[in-house]
Amino acid sequence: MKNCEYQQIDPRVLSVSPSSAQQNHTEKKVQQSRRKWEVFPGKNKFFCDGRVILARHSGVLPLTLGLIVVTCGLFFAFDCPFLVEHLTVFIPVIGGVLFLFVVISLLRTSFTDPGILPRATPDEAADIEKQIGKAQPFDTSGSSTYRPPPRTKEILINQQVVKLKYCFTCKMFRPPRTSHCSLCDNCVERFDHHCPWVGNCVGKRNYRFFYSFIISLSFLTSFIFGCVVTHITLRSQEGKSLIQAVQESPASVVELVICFFSIWSVLGLSGFHTYLVASNLTTNEDIKGSWSSKRCTEEFGNPYSYNNIITNCCVTLCGPMPPSLIDRRGFLSVVEATPAAASASEIELPPFPAKNDANMEENCEDFALSCTA
Repeated sequence: MKNCEYQQIDPRVLSVSPSSAQQNHTEKKVQQSRRKWEVFPGKNKFFCDGRVILARHSGVLPLTLGLIVVTCGLFFAFDCPFLVEHLTVFIPVIGGVLFLFVVISLLRTSFTDPGILPRATPDEAADIEKQIGKAQPFDTSGSSTYRPPPRTKEILINQQVVKLKYCFTCKMFRPPRTSHCSLCDNCVERFDHHCPWVGNCVGKRNYRFFYSFIISLSFLTSFIFGCVVTHITLRSQEGKSLIQAVQESPASVVELVICFFSIWSVLGLSGFHTYLVASNLTTNEDIKGSWSSKRCTEEFGNPYSYNNIITNCCVTLCGPMPPSLIDRRGFLSVVEATPAAASASEIELPPFPAKNDANMEENCEDFALSCTA
């Protein structure tokens, strides 16, 4: 006699109710939904659940912050007590205000979205490629022809022709004054430059913070340098030589070295960006000479300038803060939602092993013969 094979069905599978199936599906969907910053296509790093954005290569930012903190710490610890005793108590007050302003401006520049433009969706990219005629149909001779999309698109701004370039990475025509940062792999509005010292791009949304950072850093560096020189001079006037005065305050030497090598570059950078703000230019435009006399006619110049220094400064630094165009903390559902009401018939049961009809008939005939015997 041959034993008939069978498989026992797990009763727990049959006891699954539609409500529990719906609950399990909902929990699975919540687990698989992620924040948009987790799948951000650019080369940025996010912290605090997407609230803080930095460039991938931001290793110089701690160095910048460390130099500022160390220099100011030595100044408050070794120079301020002597200057308060011999001059005025307002010296540490002024230094503290400048220090806070520098640090806040630096952090705002580093952690603020510089004006990143979201990339085109597949439907938008297909529509743009269709409009610009990226692919042409077969001709009458049967051979295919291919024409790459035009890299520029002309528009009028203040009666002047401005060319918009097509970004093959973001699949869109870049808006005016927008450029693609190769380090962050993003298109940034009013792109100025990528600054490794602040660990971020400098663009439309954080340029005012960057400008306030370098201006306040210029004042802070000059203030500390002047106070340290005054400190050493006053000590040398007390009947001591210059070497003895330096030996009594060795921290002042460290401050002098840092400030001496920093003040020239910071002051030069502040003056250069002051010229850019007054002219309503960006570093990218100035380096490329986009509106120079060699590339433009005499009657046409910078189309974004208001031909007034005060107006240019107000537009660049005092305008309303533009909103961020990337929804960093939004949710991106990976699995599409299914209908809420799931019936028991829709629940998948464990598959049964395939059976052969001939084997089943043979087993049953053997069973019948054994019973009659």
